[in-house]
Amino acid sequence: MNAPTHTRFIVLAGLCAAAALSYVSRNAIGVAESTVRADLGLTKEQSGWLMSAFFISYSVCQIPGAWVGQRFGARRALPTFAIVWSIATAATALGGFMNVLAMRVVKGVSQAGLFPICTGVVAKWFPKTGQAFATGALGSFMSVGGAVGAALTGWLVVEIGWRWMFVLYSLPGLLWAAWFWGWFRETPSEHGAVNAAERELIESARPLTPALSPDGGEGEEAAEPPCPRAGDCKSPAPPTPWLQLLTSPAMWCICGQQFFRAAGYMFFTSWFATYLQEARGVTILKSGFLTMLPLLAVVVGSLAGGVISDAVLKRTGSRRLARRGVAIISLGLCAVFTLSAYFFADALTAVLIISAGSFFAAVAGPCSYTITIDMGGEHVPTVNSVMNMTGNFGAMLFPLAVPLLLGKEQNWNIVLLTFGALYLGSALCWWLLKPDGSVFEQALVRAKSDSQP
Repeated sequence: MNAPTHTRFIVLAGLCAAAALSYVSRNAIGVAESTVRADLGLTKEQSGWLMSAFFISYSVCQIPGAWVGQRFGARRALPTFAIVWSIATAATALGGFMNVLAMRVVKGVSQAGLFPICTGVVAKWFPKTGQAFATGALGSFMSVGGAVGAALTGWLVVEIGWRWMFVLYSLPGLLWAAWFWGWFRETPSEHGAVNAAERELIESARPLTPALSPDGGEGEEAAEPPCPRAGDCKSPAPPTPWLQLLTSPAMWCICGQQFFRAAGYMFFTSWFATYLQEARGVTILKSGFLTMLPLLAVVVGSLAGGVISDAVLKRTGSRRLARRGVAIISLGLCAVFTLSAYFFADALTAVLIISAGSFFAAVAGPCSYTITIDMGGEHVPTVNSVMNMTGNFGAMLFPLAVPLLLGKEQNWNIVLLTFGALYLGSALCWWLLKPDGSVFEQALVRAKSDSQP
């Protein structure tokens, strides 16, 4: 028998490229903020709205974006999204407060469906024992795009100006859209570059999924159905049972862990440099360098988390250990490291300790995204989008909460302690999660339990 082809990894590389390009595009306004503000004669309050507008539309449109992917398929949806956000990026160069604000909103709308749909693609193209690595790679390239984009944007603003920088950033997305539409197929069985051995690897390596018995315990295990022939999996997904989704205890836990974890991550991309300057007494230049360290730790941690979770699943066959167990341990270690930084006066030492915490927080990331595949049933993009939407609300709220936590005394220690406590909250949500069956099955079990006298 021929050795399996590796087409699934080309698919993953394409998804990672889209993740990186989206983060370069969305974060460019932050690096160029002072230049754009001066050129357009804006106030700081108006600049704040320009940066926040993206996250508002991005959060609200997570579920609609996932629906588009399920309705029209990833091959059509993802290139369309990339074209729209690329056009919005180029149109930003026209300037004007209302125009730039509108383009930020459009960009948020067009990027909202990206990661829920990518997660759905991973569910179809990777075996269960490879899905955590794939989602970890996606998470890692988000941070790669953010870090590379920050450095590149600063250089481009100086060399060619902020307007031409936005025009230049629109081109890679258009090229990616053309390539992805022409090359990608919805399932491995439809792609000519996938041989029989790779299809068998993807399908046969999927372990049995623990089902729930009517009383809420583990029932008999049921194998996930493969898609042996082209076209077998092209039927549209059934309507989403929203009542089951929103009343599922598992869905609450999945959303809760993402809310706390995303809120914690936002500290690095919002107030962390200011914390270093005011609480640790470092210069602006040094604070920029030190802020890169926890972000680089996220890149490594996301990849490591995927490898670890997949290895545990392959060895034990246990979703509880591979997803829930890895997440609880890594988030607990994150909280310990983060809170330990309180006791170190040296700025570099404190940042290195916080970066170790950032690494372990990132290890839990692939568990978060993969559990939506494990428990999403026929509605993986929708489940993932609800989780992402909740996480983005947490990401929006934490930067707003920091000034309130500082108070009149400007006590950054309270902020640091809250930062660590967020990860404890995420670990607690994982502890409460019962990773058996699907989120919809758990809702039915809960409803039956509530109806009994």
